[in-house]
Amino acid sequence: MRLGFFRQSLAERREMILYGNTLKTIMYLSLPTLMMAVVQSLIPLTDGLYLNNTSSVAVAGAVGFAVPIINILTSLSQGLSVAALAILGQIFGQGDIPKVRHCASQTMFYSFLFGCCIAPFTLLAAFILRSQVNHEIAAPLFNYLSVYSLVLPFLFTASIYNAIKSATGQPEANFIRMLFLFILKLIFNGIFLSWLHLNEFGAVLASLGSYLTINAWMLYDLYIADSETRLTFKNIKPDKVFLTSLVKLAIPSMLSNMMVYFGFTLINMEVSSFGKVALNAQVIASNVSAMAFTVPSSIGSTITALVSMNIGINRTRQAKKSYFIGCLVSIVISAILIAIFLPLSPYLVLMFRNDPDIVDISAGALRIYLWSIIGFGIYMVTNGAFIGLGRTKMTLISGVLRIWFCRYLFILAFEKTLGVYSIFWGNLFSNTICGIIFSAILILCLPWKSVIQDKLSQIGR
Repeated sequence: MRLGFFRQSLAERREMILYGNTLKTIMYLSLPTLMMAVVQSLIPLTDGLYLNNTSSVAVAGAVGFAVPIINILTSLSQGLSVAALAILGQIFGQGDIPKVRHCASQTMFYSFLFGCCIAPFTLLAAFILRSQVNHEIAAPLFNYLSVYSLVLPFLFTASIYNAIKSATGQPEANFIRMLFLFILKLIFNGIFLSWLHLNEFGAVLASLGSYLTINAWMLYDLYIADSETRLTFKNIKPDKVFLTSLVKLAIPSMLSNMMVYFGFTLINMEVSSFGKVALNAQVIASNVSAMAFTVPSSIGSTITALVSMNIGINRTRQAKKSYFIGCLVSIVISAILIAIFLPLSPYLVLMFRNDPDIVDISAGALRIYLWSIIGFGIYMVTNGAFIGLGRTKMTLISGVLRIWFCRYLFILAFEKTLGVYSIFWGNLFSNTICGIIFSAILILCLPWKSVIQDKLSQIGR
């Protein structure tokens, strides 16, 4: 990638995205996103390595169990993030930079306040689940969730930062942030887990230290550093038109993500019924496969930006072209990752635990998991296009169908015959079938036009 790409003004970046070669533009925008995805997927991988090599099976399993519960709450931030990306992308496509700054300032400020209000719910979840889970993981699960409420507001600001940068065609900023976060996590995990041996408390403190530091850097980047999208706390009085549009667009994505992660929690409870060994094996398999899943699916955010910008100025044909090329790129990347990860899966599992029972289940899970990357990548690119069009209700429908109908019901139906492997086959079935169904709906059934364009002209008045 030429260094000139990083020195472009916002006007030059917008011109390249809207009127440049589509494949070249996708590669320019996707490369930082893919690099970010690789680093992002390394974070749970290294977290799992630290936990499994410094703590007991029960602690590692408890932290893995807590992840989808925390994700249920952070899905609210993800809903706000995709809504902001859709709105800001369409405004940026129109070239209205002052309105982009106004909307971004509103989103960042009120999202942080919302995150502070949501944070106590992790404590509530800790009390509820303490008596509902396997007794071996109950205590570390309670401790981890109770303290994690301190981290939650900073996850909201990180998510909105990603949306602002992606919507304005600056994905390299998200990569830099994620790289810093990864380095910080390595440092704090080393301190709190390897050196101080604080177990589940160390895992939370590592996250808190990392996100506090990275949020200070984001605050400087957005509000202090001189840039065309410099935000301000002045005139932060709520813009009712914008915030109403943001929330309406965010609610379907929030509900979708919450339903998905709640489904993952129920699936984890099914796994925990097979014992702590099976639960820990499933968590390890998820950590290892995270990189393979994150990389092709990260194309989805690039497609959201491209579709929203083109739809913002009624360039339907170019928006469709971006989607089709995005699907092709995702498929190629998925095939490469499968070829790399399949033969390496047993050795990757051994990095976590040298326990024959755990290795056997985890390696078997990965041999099934990895084939679902192709369908998952297409599914995420399709969801990216839905978001770019402002059709977030479709992401709710697709999320519920994928996890609750195609996966959870599959697991319940085949649990007795397949045992714990029903979880892994359910993953393959749900990702593949939903990738096919929703790409067909997008291509054949839905009109490619913005459903939020009428509201955009009223923002900031």
